[in-house]
Amino acid sequence: MSADMQKLIGANEEDDEEEIEMDVKEEDNEDHENGQKHIAAQMMLGADGVMPSTSHQFQIQQQLQEQVSTPGGGAWRSRPLEEKERTKLRERHRRAITARILAGLRKHGNYNLRVRADINDVIAALAREAGWVVLPDGTTFPSRSQGSRPAGDSSAGLTSSSSQMLSQQVPPTSLQGVSSGYCASVEYNACHMKGVFMPTPAPYDLSSSGHSQSSGMVGNGGEQTESLPLIAGSMEVINEQLGVVNMKCELVDPDGLLKQLRVLKSINVDGVMIDCWWGIVEADAPQEYNWNGYRRLFKMVHELKLKLQVVMSFHECGGNVGDDVCIPLPHWVAEIGRSNPDIFFTDREGRRNTECLSWGIDKERVLRGRTAVEVYFDFMRSFRVEFNEFFEDGIISMVEVGLGPCGELRYPSCPVKHGWRYPGIGEFQCYDQYMLKSLMKAAEMRGHSFWARGPDNVGSYSSHPHETGFFCDEGDYDGYYGRFFLNWYSQLLINHGDLVLSLAKLAFEGSCIAAKLPGIHWWYKTSSHAAELTAGFYNPCNRDGYIAIAAMLHKHGAALNFARAELQFLEQREDLQEALANPQGLVWQVLNAAWETCITVVSENAFVCHDRVGYNKILENVKPVNDPDGRHFSSFTYLRLTPLLMERQNFMEFERFVKRMHGEAVLYLQV
Repeated sequence: MSADMQKLIGANEEDDEEEIEMDVKEEDNEDHENGQKHIAAQMMLGADGVMPSTSHQFQIQQQLQEQVSTPGGGAWRSRPLEEKERTKLRERHRRAITARILAGLRKHGNYNLRVRADINDVIAALAREAGWVVLPDGTTFPSRSQGSRPAGDSSAGLTSSSSQMLSQQVPPTSLQGVSSGYCASVEYNACHMKGVFMPTPAPYDLSSSGHSQSSGMVGNGGEQTESLPLIAGSMEVINEQLGVVNMKCELVDPDGLLKQLRVLKSINVDGVMIDCWWGIVEADAPQEYNWNGYRRLFKMVHELKLKLQVVMSFHECGGNVGDDVCIPLPHWVAEIGRSNPDIFFTDREGRRNTECLSWGIDKERVLRGRTAVEVYFDFMRSFRVEFNEFFEDGIISMVEVGLGPCGELRYPSCPVKHGWRYPGIGEFQCYDQYMLKSLMKAAEMRGHSFWARGPDNVGSYSSHPHETGFFCDEGDYDGYYGRFFLNWYSQLLINHGDLVLSLAKLAFEGSCIAAKLPGIHWWYKTSSHAAELTAGFYNPCNRDGYIAIAAMLHKHGAALNFARAELQFLEQREDLQEALANPQGLVWQVLNAAWETCITVVSENAFVCHDRVGYNKILENVKPVNDPDGRHFSSFTYLRLTPLLMERQNFMEFERFVKRMHGEAVLYLQV
C-alpha cells in the first residue's frame, strides 16, 4: 500500500518540499528570471497537476541548460561527442531511477513485474489493481458499467437545449454531480444528516414548469445566455441535526428520522446532506471500518427516492458554533498523539489543536506505517466500495472532502478553547516539528536560513491588527521576511488541498467532489487582512489570495462550497463595522475567482434562519436576478433540520422558500 500511495500521490516527500521551495524562490527572483521560472514551474507540476518523475525533471533541466548555453544550435552541432556522452549519462540516470522504482514496487507493493519491466508494465499493473481492463495491445477501459457511458456525458440530467450548450462550453468537471440523472460514484458516510436539497431553475424562470423535474438534483433552467459559466439551475439543501448516528455507528432514532424525511419529501426537497465522520467509522483500529448506521440511513433515503450529498469529515466535532455533540478523532489516532503530539497543529506557545491533523504529516509515515493522506485515501476508498450501488444508481450526487477544521480548507487559527474571541486576528499554526522542518528547508532554499522561524510580533489570538507590529499598516507582513513566510504558509494550504483532492478524484472517479472555504470577513478593510493571513489565505490588499485556490479546485474538477450565502447582507451590523469587516467585498472576491476559473459554486447559510426576510436574502444571493451573465450558485445547503424548523409556522415559511428556490411563483401575503 505504501508504494502504491506514493504513485497515486505523484511525488515523494522531497518532491513536495521542492515544490514549496520553488514557489518561495519564484517570489524572491520575481523581477529577475520570470521566463525561466515559468518553465521550471511547469516542469515541477506537469500538465495534469501530478509531479513528474525525477528522470523527467532531469531531462527537462538538461534541455533548459542546452537551450541557454547553445542559442541557435550551432555550438550543439560542433560538439557531437560531448552530446553523446550527455545522452548516455541521462539514459543511465533514467535506468537507475526506473530500477529503484521497480524494486520498491516488487518489495513493498507485491507487484508481479518481470525482470526487464518498463513503465508500460507499471502503468498496466496500476490500472488492473484499480479495476480496469488492459489488453495485450495496450487498449484500456474500465470494467465497471460507467465504461458504457458516452464521453463527456457528465450532466445527463440537463435536458434543456441551453443546458446542452453549456455542457460544451464549460469544462465537464465543473458540471459533474449536480444534474438530475447523473450517476454518481462517490462514497458518503454520515453520522449527521446535514441537509436536504431540491432542484431549482434559473432565477428568472418563475414558471411552475421548472418544478417538473423535482425528482432530480437540478431543474430546468429555462433560457440562458451563452456566457453562463455554471449549470442552469440551483439546488437547495437542508442541514440535518447532529447526532443521527451515534459513536457505535447506529441510528439513534430511525422512526423519528423516517418521519422527518417523509415530511421533507412531501415538499419536494431533493435529498439530504450527511456528514461521514472519520472518528466514528474508523474509531477503534486502523483500516477497520464500521458503516452499519450509514448503510441503514442511506437505504431509508433511497427508498424515499431522495438524493445524497456526503461530507468526508476528517475533523472532530464539538466546540464550534452549532455543534451539540462531541465526535473526536479516532481513538488510535489520539493514542499516537499522546506519544507524538506534533501530529497536531501547534501555535507559538506550544498549544496543540486536536481538531484535525497537521498538514506537516501529509507525507510522514507516523500513523502506524501510513501517512495522513494514505489514511484519508483508504477511508474514501472503503466508502466507495461499501456503497457502490448508491453510486451506480445515481443516489449519491456529490462528495465534499474535508480539508481542515470544520471541514474547511484553512488553518485552525481561531480556536475558542485557546482564548480566541471575535474579532481577534488569530495565530499562525505552524510550530509542530514537521512544519518547522518544511519552513527550514524553504528558508535554506531562499538563502536565508535565519528566516526559519515564525514571526514574533503578531500579538495573540484576540489581538487587533493595529496592536501588532506584523499586521499593522506598513507592518512587517509586507517586508521581505513577511512575504517569504506568508507565501510559504499559504502554499502549504494549497498543496494540502491539491494532494487530498487528487486522491479524492481517484477514489470517487466520475463523481462530483467539492471543497469548502470559510468566509473570514473581519479586518477585510485593513491593508493586511490579518484574520485571513493567519487562516492561510495570503490575501492582503495588494494581492489576490483566492485565485490560486480556485485554480487548484478547477484542476481537479472540484466545486467550491463557499460557506457564507448571506454574508453580503450583514454590512449594517455594528460588530462588523467595529471589526472593519467587509462581507460583501469578500463574497465578490471569492465568487469572481470562481467565475474566472469556471468552477461550480455551491453554498450554505452561516446563520440560523426561520423567517421570510432571511430566506429572501438567501435567495437574492444564491439566485441573483440582476446578474448580467445569469450566474448563480448551483446548490444551496440549509443549516439545519431541527425540531425548531419542523414547527408549523417555521415549516410553512421554509416550504415557501423551497418553492421559490425551485422557481415556482409564490403568492405574497403579509409577512
